[in-house]
Amino acid sequence: MEALELLRELFHHMDWADALVWRAVFSAPATTDDSVIRHRLHHMHLVQRAFLLIWRGEPMEIKGTDSFAPDQLARWGREYHRDVASFLVSLTPASLDAEVHLPWASHFTPTNTTFHNPSMGETLMQVTAHSTYHRGQVNARLREIGVEPPLTDFIAWVWYGKPAPAWTLQTGSGLA
Repeated sequence: MEALELLRELFHHMDWADALVWRAVFSAPATTDDSVIRHRLHHMHLVQRAFLLIWRGEPMEIKGTDSFAPDQLARWGREYHRDVASFLVSLTPASLDAEVHLPWASHFTPTNTTFHNPSMGETLMQVTAHSTYHRGQVNARLREIGVEPPLTDFIAWVWYGKPAPAWTLQTGSGLA
């Protein structure tokens, strides 16, 4: 499997896994009102969108957590997946080597350290890894609240036949 095909699969998995987590969040009233869950999901979707804007050369628009009701935040996350799917179709194997400038990177680079811009492929991988990390945090919080978290592992997605995401949430918010 070539790198671009694998990256596209990781993004399909991320879409499926994000939808599963949102379904779990909307399964109990206590979880939709939980500020820890809301902030983590906001951060995850904000970072996903920030990278997409950089890849497309568009200006950054930062929306705070309080800008969204839970169903609006879930819808914003769903819209990201639709937008990034269109972007991924435009990539070629050669485009994975293009250098990407991340405007916030200097804030995380220690003084007297040589900074290296990542490639498009590396930033695509970062988005999927970063999202996996925060989905894990949300799942841990769900368990603390008493909600059984969904199994969102990549290998589970493969075992289940790589299903499409199910964004219609139990609240009837109609995010499909």
